[in-house]
Amino acid sequence: MTGAYPVLHVGSFGSAGPAQPAPPWTRMFRGVPASVSEARRFVAELLAGCPAREVLMTCVSELCTNAIMHTASGQGGAFTVEVDIPRDGVARLAVTDDGGGPSLPVARPLDRLTADMMAEGGRGLALVAACTSRWGYVEDGPGLTVWAESCWPVAVPVRGDQLPAGPARRPRVPRPRFSRPFPGSPDDDWPAGPAA
Repeated sequence: MTGAYPVLHVGSFGSAGPAQPAPPWTRMFRGVPASVSEARRFVAELLAGCPAREVLMTCVSELCTNAIMHTASGQGGAFTVEVDIPRDGVARLAVTDDGGGPSLPVARPLDRLTADMMAEGGRGLALVAACTSRWGYVEDGPGLTVWAESCWPVAVPVRGDQLPAGPARRPRVPRPRFSRPFPGSPDDDWPAGPAA
């Protein structure tokens, strides 16, 4: 199925030099459950080779499902998925629905004493909040855009004159001194410190 969507190449993520910011890719989906797997494939192909790929695939599933279940998108409407790589080490996705949701999105903590642990729903935004670097929402016209961002470490180029000279040395850490070492311990040969 490659070629169906624009694909970022592995070299774009974590290469030796800074990657060029990629333009955001946007695609609209029908507000039906089958579109959730299509949105996952869209994100998976765009983020091929990206360290945040799996996290954002999980997030897009949750956000698209919420759009279908809780907004006008699931009542004959549509939703839009946008994928963006704004800079090295950051990938972001956003899902915009058709609006009409009963409330604003909130990631509620799961209270283990009162929550039904076997419930099928209610933990989607908590999952998004837990596995991403940050997330949020924007009221965008009649619809709502919920976004999630994932970050990963990238190499920072160092000039040759900034490298330390010679082999790297560990800093010397002073050993603690005890007034009475334990018998048979390696501390037996340490001189006794001040009496406590």
